[in-house]
Amino acid sequence: MSTAAAAPAIPAWLVWYLSQLAANPLRTKACTNGVLSGLQELSAQKLSGLKKIDKRVIQMALYGFLISGPLNHLLYEIMGKVLAGKSPKQAKIGQLLFSNFVISPTMNSVYISAMTILAGARSFSQVKNAVRGGLLSMQKVSWTVSPVTLIFAQNFLPQYTWVPFFNIVAFFVGTYMNTLIKKKRMQAAQTAKESGKDQ
Repeated sequence: MSTAAAAPAIPAWLVWYLSQLAANPLRTKACTNGVLSGLQELSAQKLSGLKKIDKRVIQMALYGFLISGPLNHLLYEIMGKVLAGKSPKQAKIGQLLFSNFVISPTMNSVYISAMTILAGARSFSQVKNAVRGGLLSMQKVSWTVSPVTLIFAQNFLPQYTWVPFFNIVAFFVGTYMNTLIKKKRMQAAQTAKESGKDQ
């Protein structure tokens, strides 16, 4: 007599996190983004070879807590309302389109704006030029990673694991990109320094 396979047990930490996410979604997402943004910056600084950890770690943690987390929560709430009542197939397609053409450009634009301000920009034109110059390159990465992760989640993961799964993917992709940017800046600074010595 065959018996149905038992469902895999959910780890206690995930049960706790999901309960917090259900009870206090905004606060939980803000705290999660704050911690991950700070860790992402710390990891990128270490991986890029920076010898001294700077204040950007705290700044990024605050950005994740005060801006990125709440904004991400709001945008997904809007997506949920827009797609309410759709068939499963329509919902999947709608999630892909909304994620890639509304959520991603919005989050990337806000990220570039915040980083530009943290770097010292004080005028609207400086921020606007930074967004114009950097948004497309960030979108190319997002348009590569986001559809793959979303389709994977839709087909292979229970929906209650989506938020932690997307957070983990965003953490590793963001750390990788941040590390590359820091290494390029360090190389550019070193080249400029060597050029100054030659003159």
